[in-house]
Amino acid sequence: MSKGTLFDKVWELHTVGILPSGQTQLFIGLHLIHEVTSPQAFGMLRERNLKVLFPERTVATVDHIVPTENQARPFVDSLAEEMIQALEKNAQDYGIRFYNVGSGNQGIVHVIAPEQGLTQPGMTIACGDSHTSTHGAFGAIAFGIGTSQVRDVLASQTLALSKLKVRKIEVNGKLQPGVYAKDVILHIIRTLGVNGGVGYAYEYAGTTLEQMNMEERMTVCNMSIEGGARCGYINPDEVTYAYLKGRDFAPVEWEKAVSWWESMRSDREAEYDDVVTFDASEIAPTITWGITPGQGLSIDETIPTAESLPASEKAIAQEAYSYMQLTPGKPIKGTKVDVCFIGSCTNGRITDLREAAKFAQGKHVAPGVKAFVVPGSERVKLEAEAEGLDQIFLQAGFEWREPGCSMCLAMNPDKLQGNQISASSSNRNFKGRQGSATGRTLLMSPAMVVAAAVNGEVSDVRELN
Repeated sequence: MSKGTLFDKVWELHTVGILPSGQTQLFIGLHLIHEVTSPQAFGMLRERNLKVLFPERTVATVDHIVPTENQARPFVDSLAEEMIQALEKNAQDYGIRFYNVGSGNQGIVHVIAPEQGLTQPGMTIACGDSHTSTHGAFGAIAFGIGTSQVRDVLASQTLALSKLKVRKIEVNGKLQPGVYAKDVILHIIRTLGVNGGVGYAYEYAGTTLEQMNMEERMTVCNMSIEGGARCGYINPDEVTYAYLKGRDFAPVEWEKAVSWWESMRSDREAEYDDVVTFDASEIAPTITWGITPGQGLSIDETIPTAESLPASEKAIAQEAYSYMQLTPGKPIKGTKVDVCFIGSCTNGRITDLREAAKFAQGKHVAPGVKAFVVPGSERVKLEAEAEGLDQIFLQAGFEWREPGCSMCLAMNPDKLQGNQISASSSNRNFKGRQGSATGRTLLMSPAMVVAAAVNGEVSDVRELN
């Protein structure tokens, strides 16, 4: 088993006890909740006449069901209105901090916690959302949990978990122009597989990760779950500390905090259960072609034929060919797109929007293509508007929306129609993921989404003039 890693240190410090099942009862430092997975959990508390043990350690926001065009209350969708009302009541009844629409702090849960400094190194974090691994970018151990576990954390501030193995994933070297953090994580998942991380925590390391800013690191950690890992993290460093300094919830005793954060880094002589290395120079703009995030390829490659795949991948490939209506052996480049979406907890932060705007400036969305940009939070939206990014997108023919999860999972009005094909900066390309049972999703970086929108087809952003 691993020894001396950040994961081991955080796990040991937060261990309350060992349960008869052999699982660890782990203390959770920060609990994030939203409107989708919390109502039933609060219902369970009421049934048992239980209180929220540490309400000050729970923070709530609304993101999944929020409409991004018209946010006037009551919401047009009666179920969405019912869900937000439930969260409003639960937050009030139990004394939980709640960032509602219009508060100036609302947004996607995995965007608002980092931007406010709630997420810090050495923490344990839980949320009823699979992409909680995002927070690992700060050197935190962050888990996505189910509704019954949300109940457990509310009632006891602990989780029963089995300890994971630790795989170190090193990416070294300089990324080529037009290649981003999204390409890095899609390349890793493509190589290791969607089940490659089962039973593991991923520690991302290497010179490539060290050169990334915090928002790029969040993109990498965000999709750890797509690779089968329960969580993913990066050791904190000067980039981490510079990002956190001055944030709303940054520690008052700053130097003391930094010293402790430094002590939580994986030791130089740390032992890992596995180590995998990648050369950054070999990573190209990457895009998915199928129905799992592992079915990826570089922009210059052709869709793999069944004959070229391992036996274990042939069945899912056949299913993907049929669903995606794409031809094996044909280039992915040139595939027509109907909808182009920039946003989500993977790529809806200010640096994502800045980079996308660079390529949108002076261009225009192709005829017949619906393209829209959804900021990850109210703060991101205000910052983008202060920089004029909204005007760049609007002049290029993109729609500029209000914050929310939007078409990442389409639990709101933002949905694909029929068998439309989407160029998306989100994290999942499962069947029906973006709101239509026959809708098709191609995952890519925000810059690549712009290239697709401008040309009306899957394109190489490096060739966008």
